[in-house]
Order: sequence, then C-alpha cells, then structure tokens
Amino acid sequence: MSELRWHPLLRQWVAITTHRQDRPQLPEDWCPFCPGSGRVPDRYDVYLYPNDFPAFSLEAASFAPEVAADSLFRSTGARGVCDVVLYHPNHTLLPSEMPVSHWRKVVDLWTARTAQLASIPDIAYVYVFENTGIAIGVTMPHPHGQIYGFPFVPPLPEAALAAARDHYQRRSQCLYCRILAEEQRVGTRIVFANDSFVAFVPFFARWPSEMQIYARRHLGWLPDLTAAEQQELAEIVSVVRRKYDNLYGFPIPLMMLLRQRPVRGDHAYFHFHIEFYPIQRSATKLKYLAGVESGCGTFLNDTLPEEEARRLRAAAPPS
Repeated sequence: MSELRWHPLLRQWVAITTHRQDRPQLPEDWCPFCPGSGRVPDRYDVYLYPNDFPAFSLEAASFAPEVAADSLFRSTGARGVCDVVLYHPNHTLLPSEMPVSHWRKVVDLWTARTAQLASIPDIAYVYVFENTGIAIGVTMPHPHGQIYGFPFVPPLPEAALAAARDHYQRRSQCLYCRILAEEQRVGTRIVFANDSFVAFVPFFARWPSEMQIYARRHLGWLPDLTAAEQQELAEIVSVVRRKYDNLYGFPIPLMMLLRQRPVRGDHAYFHFHIEFYPIQRSATKLKYLAGVESGCGTFLNDTLPEEEARRLRAAAPPS
C-alpha cells in the first residue's frame, strides 16, 4: 500500500510506493493489455484498465494533510485512483498511427472518466497523461496512457494555477488567453490550428520541440468541451503526434500532459490545454534532466523554439 510523506523543505507530498518495484519491465512474451490475455475483453476499441500497481488507491487510508501537522516527519494515506487508458487493442500500433476517429474515442473516455473521478469526494485533481518510449521509462509497450485522481493538487499544476490567478487578479484577464493571442499575433511558432484549438511551440519552451495545444474558447476542463470541440481535439492531437514521429523519421520519446482545473473551487482564471514534452533534442541525442534541471528546476533548452516550430510545420502534412 502507498503512503504519502510530507517533504518539509519543498512543502509537497512524496508518494512512497514500494510495491511498484515488482511491476513488469517490457515483457516480450506476454501483455496484459492485449485481447486474449484474460485481463481485458477479447474485443475492445478503447478500454479503462485499473492499474495493477497503483500509486494511489481508494482502499488506502483517508488523505488527511493536517494530521500531526506539528510534527516534522508526517505522513498520510495515498487515497486516490490510478487508471490505465488502453488506446487500442493492437499491441504494436503507434499513437501517431491511430486515425482521428479512434482518437475521438480516447477523448470521449478521458472526458467521461474525468467527470466520474470528479464525483468522488476524495479526488481533488484529475490528471490525464501519457508516457511514450523506452527512454521515458515506459514499462509496457502497448499503446496506452494513464489517468490519476489525486487527493491534492500536485505542485506543478498548483504553481501554474497560482500564476494564472495572480495575473487574473492584476489584469482581469486570462493569462492563457493572453499567451495564445500573442502567439497568434507573432505567428512564427504556430504549428497547426483548427477552429477550436491551436498547437504551437511556446516562446518559453523548456523541452526540445515542446508543443502546447490551447483551446481557443476559454474553458477549464474536458467536461466543458462541446461535441465539436471533442472532435477537433482528437484531430489536433492526431496531427501533433504524426508531426512528432515524422520529425526525425522515427517515433520519439515524449510525455503528453492534459492540464485541467482542479475538481472543486472557483478556478475561472484557468484555461484547458495540453503540453507535450519530447526528450529527443536531435536525431541522435536525448535531452536528460541533470544537475541544473533536476537540482535547480532551471531548464537549459538547446533548441530554438522558432526553428523547432518551422521544422514541425514541415514534418508531416496535416491530412
């Protein structure tokens, strides 16, 4: 069972998950996510699979951040949810090879599960994400992503929320809407756009060929999307994934992160978006988070956002 321990220097929770040491590491002769494994239906399009090695569980003790608050070393229950989103039954299919119609099924599952988890009193934040590639640390090669239901708002989303809140209080304007307007005005970092979303390499990119997808309409999370926006989100995710895998002519390792508002409270200043963190900085080199990034939190980006945007625009046709 997992346990949350308080880090008094960083003022954030650390999950101690010793049981995850036993999870499979890229098995070659068996996959629990494939039809016929006995672990999933024999036929499925997309499928929500409960994580076999969850970092958070509703069976854990209740999350009580105030418990023993006067103690230097304090801990509490890692209460939450960890799901695996199986994108497709085909074990070897790349996410970039999935048609828009299938990405729409993934978007629909993301949306439905976000709403379900938000109804659980213990859940404070729903985090949809994907790790792709051995270099990222993927342990199962089957095409999949994950959804975590946190009992607290994690530190990076919390920091972004604070920045967005401060900007809104000072200027009565959404920070994300302002960033999007400026990127559209400049234009050089835009990679692809449709009626509902814009994909661009941000001016402040930290990762090589990092891209972000912003909703044109100001909205907070997946359940706010209209049917037309869900379809266009599937389209732009499909385009972005194909561009990445055509950038160097092979699938590149990356993280895809959906940024949503917290489950409870008034967060009208927040703006739904998706962030992509590729770690391939050239055709032959990877980006590693070493002393400056991991120890100080200051990123050194060896690529120029404007040049990366140009190369991504040319990487693959949008059709």
